[in-house]
Amino acid sequence: MSFEDLWNTALPGGISLTFGKVASAVGVLLVCLIVIRILMRLLRRIMSRSKLEERVLKYLLMGVKLVLYIITAIIVADTLGINSSSFVALLSVASLGVTLAAEDILGNVAGGLVLLSSRPFTLGDFIETDGVSGTVEEMALNHTKLVTLEGLTVMIPNRKLSSEKLTNYTALGRRRICQKVNAPYSAPIDTVKAACRAALERTERMLEDPTPSVYLTECRSSAMEYSVYCWATTANYWDVYLTLGENLRRVFEEQGIEMAYDHLNVHIVDGKNA
Repeated sequence: MSFEDLWNTALPGGISLTFGKVASAVGVLLVCLIVIRILMRLLRRIMSRSKLEERVLKYLLMGVKLVLYIITAIIVADTLGINSSSFVALLSVASLGVTLAAEDILGNVAGGLVLLSSRPFTLGDFIETDGVSGTVEEMALNHTKLVTLEGLTVMIPNRKLSSEKLTNYTALGRRRICQKVNAPYSAPIDTVKAACRAALERTERMLEDPTPSVYLTECRSSAMEYSVYCWATTANYWDVYLTLGENLRRVFEEQGIEMAYDHLNVHIVDGKNA
């Protein structure tokens, strides 16, 4: 018995290989690998000119290469005379099973690609989503890691980040600060506003442009509400915000202006004298 006969007896029924088929399949495989290499180089050169992030390009190229390898396997199997329809059907069923089993993971991966391509935030940005705010410390393909002001690490799925409302406080490089104070109706408006401006002058590291401002914003039931506005860089936001609040309190005390609070006056009337 020849080596070719031994080889064919080891194969499943219905499949017969000859050295000609094997040589042809090897040739087809080599040609496919060369074509894949050329296509990947060309695709990498074209996609590198786009504005996509490097990690997005890497994942896209990996996906394209995987698809090309699968096509190559089907072509080589067909060259060997192996019925590729059953292989394709098996591959389809397997991919369906993987898709159903890893639905959440694939959703997060898709969300990660959306975030990497649209770039609504980058590492070091301070963002807020779904009531959680923090500094972006890590951007993986399936999740994003935030570090909150309390020093907690929060892992947020990328699918959630890509589909829900997201606020980026760092994108513009500056943030507006608003401190609200209440003063009694007996305090003149100009006096209160002058005290607020004095507190602004004592506050360091705030930006001069836009110009800080003070407005009477609401006449409440027991006091008048004033809003004090200024701007600071993202890095100095909390220092300026907290310092301004302390300065407002100090200036009001120095100038004898009461910081009013919600209260209710109750008048008791003697029924005998009514």
